[in-house]
Amino acid sequence: MKTPLWKRIGFYAVVAVIVLQALFPFYYAILTSLEDGQALFDVNYLPAALDFVNYRTMLTQGVFGRQILNSVFVATVVVILSLALAVTAAYALSRIQFRGRGLLLLTVLSVSMFPQIAVLSGLFEVIRFFGLFNSLWALVFSYMIFTLPFTVWVLTTFMRNMPVEIEEAAIMDGASSLTIIRRVFLPLMWPAMVTTGLLAFIHAWNEFLFALTFLSTDSQRTVPVAIALISGRSEFEIPWGNIMAASVIVTLPLVALVLVFQRKIVSGLTAGAVKG
Repeated sequence: MKTPLWKRIGFYAVVAVIVLQALFPFYYAILTSLEDGQALFDVNYLPAALDFVNYRTMLTQGVFGRQILNSVFVATVVVILSLALAVTAAYALSRIQFRGRGLLLLTVLSVSMFPQIAVLSGLFEVIRFFGLFNSLWALVFSYMIFTLPFTVWVLTTFMRNMPVEIEEAAIMDGASSLTIIRRVFLPLMWPAMVTTGLLAFIHAWNEFLFALTFLSTDSQRTVPVAIALISGRSEFEIPWGNIMAASVIVTLPLVALVLVFQRKIVSGLTAGAVKG
């Protein structure tokens, strides 16, 4: 039966409102980043001129370029280490029978439920003890506390629903556990690994509290803290153009990654939900 015209109009109207609400703040940030001087305070919704002075300022003056590289390094290392450790942990939790396996998996997941502020003081003392303060490795260490549990949980759920027969066939051929993981499971786990890796990357890229606490110099800071500390020529000036330009620069890579891997994200999150 054909859907009535008024229902279709209502549906597309709701979709348009949702899309407008989601995209308008980002659009206005781009619009603001292309304006300078007094034009920043003029209310308009279409660019009067394309002026990239704010982008040139952020990329050529100061250490913002170095701070982008810091974020890329931290996020990339966190993803690589989280996936490498989570794959082996997921294999043990999903394939090896031992007492307390369910309790251990629940404990792993519960760690990620703690708010960051609750572990900040203790984590700060640990980082100082190991001499990692004002080092990017302090962020790698602290971020993995929250990214690794989620990664282990998703990959364990995914691996549990893989047929046992493929593993048994590999064992009959004399394959070791590491060979089974590398040759059998990894090629089948790309949707889940892309999902967890991308979410871990986004978390490490956007994290603010730990980056503000554990890093003290501009050359070591990551982009969220760098944007928050952008200052004007005086204490009374807020450089909105520079702030918006920096925000657009660090947001576009995440938008591109999500658009490229959106199908993998959905399939990875729903993998294992229904067996069959």
